[in-house]
Amino acid sequence: MSGGPWLDEGEQAAWRGAVRMHTHLTSQLGRRLAVESTLSYPDYEVLVALTDLPDGRLRLFELAQELGWEQSRLSHHVARMAARDLVTKEPCEEDRRGFLLAVTDEGRAAIAVAAPGHVMAVRELFIDRLTTAQLDAITEVAAAVLAASDAEPLPPGPTVAGRQPRELA
Repeated sequence: MSGGPWLDEGEQAAWRGAVRMHTHLTSQLGRRLAVESTLSYPDYEVLVALTDLPDGRLRLFELAQELGWEQSRLSHHVARMAARDLVTKEPCEEDRRGFLLAVTDEGRAAIAVAAPGHVMAVRELFIDRLTTAQLDAITEVAAAVLAASDAEPLPPGPTVAGRQPRELA
């Protein structure tokens, strides 16, 4: 690693490859979800996070952290999902100012319809194109990048009229 202000040829190839791969995969997976189900890719991400939990409920700020989304983005998206009866917002007993997001029966049904095709697409577009060694390597790379990111404080976000955005906590 050069550590200079610019990426060398190998670093640039790795970075651009990672960005292009992410963009390509999320675009393709999103298109397939739209054709094969009633869900968008962000809908699917939210519903997977909720349905992976035993009670299907999570505080809004925790879900934002889990997905790596800004809380305002999640709030707007959740409002659209609630209008389609995929999720509901419930008062949080531990914090009366906060809300729990809960998956509905309609949300569970939608993910049940979408999941088999999504898994097939993930296999076709990603898993089946890699060797076991490549899958192990990408798992290791992802873990290293995410562990380092989780250990670092986030830089301050953009200011609006001189104010910092609210904390997610």
